[in-house]
Amino acid sequence: MNKVNKIIRRDLNLSILTGVTMLVLLWSAVFFGDAMYSLKNIQSMTFQIPEFGFLALAMMLSNMIGGIDLSIIANANTVAITSAYILNGQWAFGMTGSARIVAAVAAAVIVSLLFGLLNGVLISRTSAPPLIATLGTMTLFQGIGMAVTGGASVGDIDKGFAQMGKATLMQIPLIFWLFLLTAVILGTVLSKSKFGRKLYLYGDNPTASRFSAIDNDKMCICTFLLTGVLAGMAGLIVLSRVNSAKVGYGDSYLLQTLIVCVVGGIDPNGGKGRVWGVLIAVVLMQILSSAFTIMSLSPYTKKLIWGIMLVLVLGLNYALRKYTNRMELRKSLKEGC
Repeated sequence: MNKVNKIIRRDLNLSILTGVTMLVLLWSAVFFGDAMYSLKNIQSMTFQIPEFGFLALAMMLSNMIGGIDLSIIANANTVAITSAYILNGQWAFGMTGSARIVAAVAAAVIVSLLFGLLNGVLISRTSAPPLIATLGTMTLFQGIGMAVTGGASVGDIDKGFAQMGKATLMQIPLIFWLFLLTAVILGTVLSKSKFGRKLYLYGDNPTASRFSAIDNDKMCICTFLLTGVLAGMAGLIVLSRVNSAKVGYGDSYLLQTLIVCVVGGIDPNGGKGRVWGVLIAVVLMQILSSAFTIMSLSPYTKKLIWGIMLVLVLGLNYALRKYTNRMELRKSLKEGC
């Protein structure tokens, strides 16, 4: 029993999240049965998780350094639009087949890196609050996409690329395995590497980070470069899955990524959080989203529920912090006696 208590107290947020997720899984099995856990629905969920999951990882990184990235959706859509124009031949410059696909992916990486670099430089060099800076770049990226497309969707992409979004391995989409692999690599880098330790220190205390010979500006830029690439990957996945790109696709994901990060134990003030918490939170959100679809809830009702969830989780996190601080104070007083 003591071992169980130690495991739970080691990361109270993660333990509570795991328990809630298991309860939701059980609840959905009881009330929805095969409608939720049929092979067809499970495959549908694993097709949807990667695009949302990459956006959640991008938001997580910006939160871990005490910031926020409101531009991730606009980034993903603009990257998808750029790639779509290459894949449908309009910007292909005579390339065909696999060469066109490679060019589209390369363009996506370059554009997403440029967007991330702009965010990082704007925040680090001008000391602009991340909320204001990324709100501005979000509008900029949306404006670029709107100017290029005129508000229309861009489709008729290369069939070879479209098949990549539908390919499966062991009846699970390849894009889902790609998301899991990326999450494992990112989690390992954050927990085991020097870069990860620097990022946690920078997010927790920028002043202490600077006095520890860490280049805060460089850390900020590198972090937003990563968020840009992750958002760009989400854009490519959306493009391969729906075979078109458009400004404004997935706008509701912005609120949901914020909820996932808070539910997953990421501290918006920076310096705290784990990829595994975000992974569990993404699964929880997808199960709830599928349940809402089965219940035929309207988009407005869904937004109301997501908003209520965000407020409740913020309140719960505040109560947990107060409880943890009180327990630590009691422990230190006992040891002092």
